[in-house]
Amino acid sequence: MPTALTDLCRHPIVQAPMAGGGSGPELAAAVCGAGGLGFLAAGYKTADGMYQEIKQLRSLTDRPFGVNLFMPQPSLADGSVVEVYREQLAGEAAWYETELGDTEGPSDDGYEAKLAILREDPVPVVSFTFGCPSRTVLDSFAQVGTYTVVTVTTAAEAQAAQWSGADAVCVQGVEAGGHQGTHRDDPHADGTGAGLGLLSLLGQVREAVQIPVIAAGGLMRGAQIAAVLAAGASMAQLGTAFLATPESGANPLHKQALTNPLFTHTELTRAFSGRPARGLVNRFMREHGPYAPAAYPAVHYLTSTVRKAAAKAGDAQGMNLWAGQGHRLARELPAGRLVETLVAELDAARAALALGGGAA
Repeated sequence: MPTALTDLCRHPIVQAPMAGGGSGPELAAAVCGAGGLGFLAAGYKTADGMYQEIKQLRSLTDRPFGVNLFMPQPSLADGSVVEVYREQLAGEAAWYETELGDTEGPSDDGYEAKLAILREDPVPVVSFTFGCPSRTVLDSFAQVGTYTVVTVTTAAEAQAAQWSGADAVCVQGVEAGGHQGTHRDDPHADGTGAGLGLLSLLGQVREAVQIPVIAAGGLMRGAQIAAVLAAGASMAQLGTAFLATPESGANPLHKQALTNPLFTHTELTRAFSGRPARGLVNRFMREHGPYAPAAYPAVHYLTSTVRKAAAKAGDAQGMNLWAGQGHRLARELPAGRLVETLVAELDAARAALALGGGAA
């Protein structure tokens, strides 16, 4: 097992774990094969489903890879507000000729069972989203040689991760697509001013902790990777950039929407899951986002049938189209070639910086 972040791959490029089908074995293997660090997303999967994907990935590559877990979430949802939201979504269910989902699904995402599998049959890297594991959990991974990463959105969260024994933190700026990895879901923090941009957050975290940092949020080009590396990150994590690749498991409508002029911008919303997540603004988000309660994962289960029915009907206006702020820069390249292109852009940016420095 690698013992340092920079030993994991040739290039400082991490493919983000995108839960919901975006990042599976094919994508992770292609990224690993090109010298990046590929990730499997275990979120929303059963423990056995995760294990089967790990076996498949191991059959496709012998390079180090990572697996991302969702932390169990406290049950804070008020059942009455969830029922009110159910009533508001009744028209969606009728339109797509489906039923709304059962909100009584598990809130722990099979966490303990997944931990047991990953300790019994270790993988090179395990990362965590929506919170920080206990020192006991992180120590147990250290004992089997697994490198651990905790997603953070503030300097205080980064300090908590360092104190708990994480090997590194993934610093997620507000520009990032998909769910914000905040350790505590605070609805009072919702709004246009919520969250820090990546470069500001990266600077704060670098001064707060001594462990390596992975930078994530809106990164789509090699020059942007060069910028976060110059700002102190050891590696850069990209999600939306890999979403459009052929190896991505994202729905074709989702891939097309990334560069479709119809979708002009992204916003953070609770409309689809009950937790803040950045996606392309569509009809569903506009109509239901202002009223969606802070009730993850109940809202995720509630809307799941509608989202699936919208996808089946070919209607991107009823789907969750997770995307970062840089989505218009998405390129439909094979994942391996995208890594190669990003590395070439990174090298060119570094050379330009060096030349500029020498000229000065």
